[in-house]
This record gives sequence, structure tokens and C-alpha cells, in this order.
Amino acid sequence: MATSATSSERWPTEVRLDRAAKCLHVSFEGGENFAFPAEFLRVESPSAEVQGHGPGQHQLVVGRAHVGIMEVEPVGNYAVRIIFDDLHETGIFTWDYLYGLGRSQEEIWQSYLDQLEAKGLSREP
Repeated sequence: MATSATSSERWPTEVRLDRAAKCLHVSFEGGENFAFPAEFLRVESPSAEVQGHGPGQHQLVVGRAHVGIMEVEPVGNYAVRIIFDDLHETGIFTWDYLYGLGRSQEEIWQSYLDQLEAKGLSREP
């Protein structure tokens, strides 16, 4: 999944936050539409806090079942910064990163749930 910080091959046609549903909706050129639950975006944040500083350093984020999104701020023309209500705000979600998450959302989510179960951890705070 590409995460270029300077350009994007995928361009959104709409970015819409549904605060009540705790969901970010992103539509891309070509007609692909993705609905991202806030919890999914929080646990897959591209921030160093979650991804680490190198390969194999991904941190398993737990206890975020009820997290919401307070704001979505544009970052140049290539990304958005998502500010979550647990005050996490350091992830810069490029269009390419969001597109990749959308295309693999089911597999990524199932892997996350499997990791939680294997470690006896919970989505609940």
C-alpha cells in the first residue's frame, strides 16, 4: 500500500465525516466509496505511535471501541489529519493510504481482531 507524502495516484471526490455514526466516508475517482469506522482508522493510524519507526514495529492499539472523530483537517492536497476524541492527532492519512485501507479493510480488520484474541486483549476501554 503506497503512502507517498508528496503525491497521490488516488484522488478523493468526497470526504464526509458522520460524527453521529463515528464514520468517515471517502469517495474516490473511479467510483470507489469507503466507509471507515473511527475505531478502524484509529487502530490503523499511520502515525509513528501506531506504526513505529521501522518495519516490524507496529503497535497493537487496544480499548478504542468507542473512539470518535472530532475533526478532519486537510494537509496540503495529498492528505488529511484526523483528530480523534482520545486526542490522538499525529497520523497523516494520505489519499493513497486511505485508498489502500479501503481496498483491504475486511482483511486488515480481521487481522486486528485475531491479534486481539491471540493476546487476550479487548476493543473495550
